[in-house]
Amino acid sequence: MIGTRSRILMVALATAGMTVGYATPAAAQATRTWVSGVGDDVNPCSRTAPCKTFAGAISKTAAGGEINCLDPGGFGAVSITKSMTISCPYTEGGALAGGNGITVNDSLSGSPNTAVVVIRGLDIFGVNPPTNGVRFISGAALHIEDTVIRRFNAANSFGVSFAPSGSSRLYINNTRITQNGTTASGGGILIQPTGTGVARATIANTQVQDNGRIGVSIQMGSTTGVGNNVSIDGSLISGTVAGDGIAAVSGGTAVNVMLTNSHVGYNALNGVIGSGGGVVMRVGNTTITGNAFTAGFGVVAAGGSLIHSYNDNRVNANQIDGTFSSDIPKD
Repeated sequence: MIGTRSRILMVALATAGMTVGYATPAAAQATRTWVSGVGDDVNPCSRTAPCKTFAGAISKTAAGGEINCLDPGGFGAVSITKSMTISCPYTEGGALAGGNGITVNDSLSGSPNTAVVVIRGLDIFGVNPPTNGVRFISGAALHIEDTVIRRFNAANSFGVSFAPSGSSRLYINNTRITQNGTTASGGGILIQPTGTGVARATIANTQVQDNGRIGVSIQMGSTTGVGNNVSIDGSLISGTVAGDGIAAVSGGTAVNVMLTNSHVGYNALNGVIGSGGGVVMRVGNTTITGNAFTAGFGVVAAGGSLIHSYNDNRVNANQIDGTFSSDIPKD
């Protein structure tokens, strides 16, 4: 027969087993989590018990999952180390940040250079002292959609700093990037791989306006990667306060840029400039006007770079319009 003491012990062990069994689901990460202006990061980030910040929600969101905003709020800066989406297209998804607003870096994860991150419908705003609006260091791809990135206006600050250490892709669509950088450094978008990094970037339907030193900077210097390929389509690159609209620079490694259906205007120095023998730019159906307030060109190919025209561009009313390297057929 089982004695009273034995029965008590068996009940205690069974109860402990049930407690362990129920603990695991409670601690599991969710595929979809929520933040709210009146949430709390101690919550599970469910729709009925949302978190307060993106940083609070990210630890409770599974890889490949999504964070959504329930209502307007300022949800703070966040570092992302895994595939995920932060999407707030139907309400104010604010991220006021000193330092970097959103950092993507999966280099210390179990599978570096594999994270695919989507940023959609956010208002990313720099506060003192700001660094970059979105900073990409390591991952497979970054998508920025329907977003405003503004006021990251410290030295060397960019609205988007894309500096992959591997082969990575950048997609920016329907986004406004403004008031970033200073008159001495920084600006709208920086595409600059590091080490053996390779960048493939597409910028479409995007406004890069009123930034400090440069609108879009495409750099390939001392890196050992095979090069940059950048496409800019249907976009406005305008009002750079103290520098160039679009600048592509290479120390010899290939930098290929396709600029189409866009407007590059009223930038303080050059509208479109290539520098270095590795740079090849092709320009089609684009207006380049009002650039170089005191000195500079609408179009300038320097240091062995090549800027070709599909012969359907409008280059007028710059301090000096400049000339393309050659005309090339559209087909």
